[in-house]
Amino acid sequence: MTDDGLEWLLAGDPSVAWQVRRDLLGEAPASWEPARRSVSTTGWGARLLDLRAADGTWGGGLYSPKWISTFYTLRLLTHFGLGPWDDRGADSAALLLDRGVRDSGGVRLWKVDVTDTCVTAMLLSMALAFGLDHDPRCPRMVGFLLGEQMPDGGFNCEYRNGATHGSFHTTISVLEALSAWATRHPDTVVSESEASAREFLLVHRLFRSHRTGEVVRPAFTRFSFPPRWKYDVLRALDYFQSADAPWDERLREGLDLVHRKQTREGVWKLQNRHSGRTHFELEAPGTPSRWNTLRALRVLRWVSRAKT
Repeated sequence: MTDDGLEWLLAGDPSVAWQVRRDLLGEAPASWEPARRSVSTTGWGARLLDLRAADGTWGGGLYSPKWISTFYTLRLLTHFGLGPWDDRGADSAALLLDRGVRDSGGVRLWKVDVTDTCVTAMLLSMALAFGLDHDPRCPRMVGFLLGEQMPDGGFNCEYRNGATHGSFHTTISVLEALSAWATRHPDTVVSESEASAREFLLVHRLFRSHRTGEVVRPAFTRFSFPPRWKYDVLRALDYFQSADAPWDERLREGLDLVHRKQTREGVWKLQNRHSGRTHFELEAPGTPSRWNTLRALRVLRWVSRAKT
């Protein structure tokens, strides 16, 4: 990317700028960590934290209404890079653990007595981001997730209701959670489960039917931010780079898709917005997106490293 392009990224919200310094410029933590901590006090992160109620919730609910509930607001804050140093985020994450984690390790944040694999994975990722990995409920959630893996290597919230094929949506959330856990607590069983789930995505070349070769859903090829609980190719590739996974030629089509979506100006647009209520808009669909540009560029940086 040109110097002008990097300056454009760095001129954005602190939640983007600190990740540019870490992931694209390769700066040392002493350089980007202060910028990361400023997420608590400046820009989008500060705006969200100011909306936090006295009881530690957002939007008047734990899981709903989407996307202004405690769960999805806290998830967005973890994308921004909010961490354990901010008691507001950590306390709200602990509240979700208190209210959501069942004896099985599965999570239920609603009245119906049914746990959800995808929500369990996302809450585990949030708990780890806020330094709660030594809470005994976190390994319980890991155990629950391991028990939900399907024969094809994927995960599906409907597995216990008869689903026989992994879900892209559920699988990517579980992959992100298992990777975050394994980084902090290396475990052969977890790593093997993660590898099997990666293979599920690779067999599908990230977005195609393994039987017909057709695109599973056109939405998978449109790049969104925030991703909420939904899958797309850029989210998948961003997982691969974050996990520093080995290069696999079955990623080629997904990588080609990323290249094709780069504009002549060298940036990527926000292509899709998942409908629902928001506290405020981050970026407008159809306009140049710092979030998509950041994620696409760090994917390309990983590819150049992984293929050497």
